[in-house]
Parts: sequence; C-alpha cells; structure tokens
Amino acid sequence: MGSVKSVICCVVAMAVWLPVCAQQGRQKYEFRRNLPVYADSLLKDLTFPMAWGNSPVTDFDEWKQTARQKVFDCMLTPPTLPYTLHPSPFTIIAEEQRDGYRARKIEIQLSRYYTVPAYVLIPDGEGPFPAVNALHDHGGHLYIGKEKMIRPLACEDTAVVNDADRWVASLYEGQYVGDYLARHGYVVFSADAPMWGERGQQEGPRRDRYDMIAGNMMMYGIDLSAYMTYDDLSGTAFLASMPEVDRERIGCVGCSMGAYRAWMLAALSPHIKAAAAICWMVTTDEQLSFKYKRTENGGFANCLPGLRRWLDYPHIASLACPNAMLFINGTQDKLFPVAGAEKAFAIMHDVWHSQGADEQLETELWDMPHSCPLKAQQRTLEFLDKHLK
Repeated sequence: MGSVKSVICCVVAMAVWLPVCAQQGRQKYEFRRNLPVYADSLLKDLTFPMAWGNSPVTDFDEWKQTARQKVFDCMLTPPTLPYTLHPSPFTIIAEEQRDGYRARKIEIQLSRYYTVPAYVLIPDGEGPFPAVNALHDHGGHLYIGKEKMIRPLACEDTAVVNDADRWVASLYEGQYVGDYLARHGYVVFSADAPMWGERGQQEGPRRDRYDMIAGNMMMYGIDLSAYMTYDDLSGTAFLASMPEVDRERIGCVGCSMGAYRAWMLAALSPHIKAAAAICWMVTTDEQLSFKYKRTENGGFANCLPGLRRWLDYPHIASLACPNAMLFINGTQDKLFPVAGAEKAFAIMHDVWHSQGADEQLETELWDMPHSCPLKAQQRTLEFLDKHLK
C-alpha cells in the first residue's frame, strides 16, 4: 500500500514539475532566438570559395557548370524521374472558360512516387504563347498552394475558394497573379509545392510539423526543399513541352518563398529566360545573425545541406546570368533586412557587369512591407513583356 502511495505522489509531483521545467531555461545554454550563440563565428567562416570571383575557375561558362553541379550535389538524392524526361504523363481533371483564356486543373507525374495537382491557364487565340511558371508563397499557410497564384476552378471545395480569396486579398491586393498574366497573353502553370495544398498532411496543414517532416525526409537521403526545386524544374520542362507554348519565351515569377523558388529555378533551368522575384533576396550574414529582433531566420523551406560553405544566395542566383532578372525587396520587410538585400544586389550586379549584361539585371527597393501589391504585379508584367514579347 505504501509503495502505491509513493507512486501516486511521484506522478503528482511530476505533473507539477514538468510544466515548470518546460518553461525554464538553464543558466548555461548554447542556443538563443533559434540560432547558436556562436553564430557570428560561424558567419566569419563562410568564405564562399565557389562564388564567381572567388573561384579559381575564370571561364564563366565553366564556372556556371561547376557551381551548378555543386548546388545539385547539396540537393541530395533527386526524384527517380529526372526532370529532363518530358513530356510527363498528365491527366486533365477539370476545365473551364474564363475571360480570354481557358483554365485547367491537371495532375502531372513528376516522379514514380507521386503525381502533383497543378493549374494551367491557356490564352484564347493562336499560339504558341510566352509562358510563366507562377510559384506560390509560404506565408506559414499550407492549406492552399497553387490557389494562391491562380483562382481556384469551380471543381474545388467552397472552403478552398474562400481561403484563396482571403489569402490573395491580404498578400496580393485581391488580384490572382496567374490570371492577371493569362489575360495579358501568357500560358501560366502553377503547382503545389511539397507540403502545400493537395500535397499536404492527412491530419491537416500544421506549420509546426513541417520541420519534423523535412527532418524525416532527410533520413531517406531526400531534402524537402530540394524536391520543391526539382518539381519546379519538372513543371517548367512540362510547360516547355506544351504545344501552346513557345519554349524560347518562358519565365517565372513569385513572391516570398515563391521568389526564392523563382531565382533558384532561373539559376538551374535551361528553359527560363526571365524571372521576377518579389521579396526574397538577402545575404547569409544578415539573415542568420543576431542583428535584428526576429525569431525566424531561415528554415527547411530553403535549406540545402552544406551549400552555404560554397555559395551564398546571390551567388546561386547569379547562375542565371546573363538572362533577365528582376528583384524587388521592401524597405519595410521584416524578414529581409535592407542591408542584406543591398549587399546581395551589389554582388549580383558585379556578376552581370562582368559579363557585359548590366541591362539584364534590375534590382529595386520599394517602400513596402513583405507583400506583392498591384504595382509590383504591374511592374512584373512590364518586365516580362520586355523580355518575353
């Protein structure tokens, strides 16, 4: 009897003790604000030896080939269906006529493991047309993906339609970027990234599970962020295979994580001729530091293991040189400090200048927060028209 009482007392004590301990830090610790306390020392060790100008390779085309391969090496195991093998099998799920263009929902096979839901918009009239891969954002909102860029088709649940309208109203001033581009004569493709929309969790979209799932994927030798990029490469290759598309006039656009996806895609895809990235460019020394009062510095959505030991973000984006690129960052953007954007812009301008392609790179700082307002969408359209029409 005494031993039973002892057990009960221990259980009660632990019930009181555990919540208290969970909220208390130790006097000695090694991590603060999601960073190691020795973050500054780590940053000093990042010399980016494979960057253009740092690399011993002095032929630009050779450098691009070598640096691009390093990026792929850090992306770990690729999907079993290489993105170069296209056209991929696809099925039309639904189709409807809109004002000046047709909207389709398709499922496209991007590897032997999975098919991916996507939307495609095709302008009325005679093609082939210029085309755009419209890459959706992160926003900590995983319930919808492609629906952030293209207005949902009538086949979707009301909850999806309403959620998409709310999201687009908050981040894009109520205008669907993909539909806007389709009305101006572009074929537009947009697919769910892994973990978003119809590629999410059975248990429902939970941001706090993203990092855990990304870690589990690494146990298979797979990087979740890399799969997002591989899928973007595959989606673009599919776009280039469409009979309605002029494969010599393909671009990509995105805001926030979509912007990251856009410049990554431009750096790695042979099909992209112009890319617009809204609110995602920075240097690692500004992103992963204690300089700013923020709790989110990066994460698995843009994590390629070991790559920072070789190349920084603007060095990777520079693999798109001499193609046309537009970057717009906001001076009120709390995720991407102005100092980091300015450093990154300067690095990229040096690369484009070294290749005599200054006019192909446009970098701008706007007085705006982390968003893609109507004026940014108009600026993007003008940029695409200039380089793809």
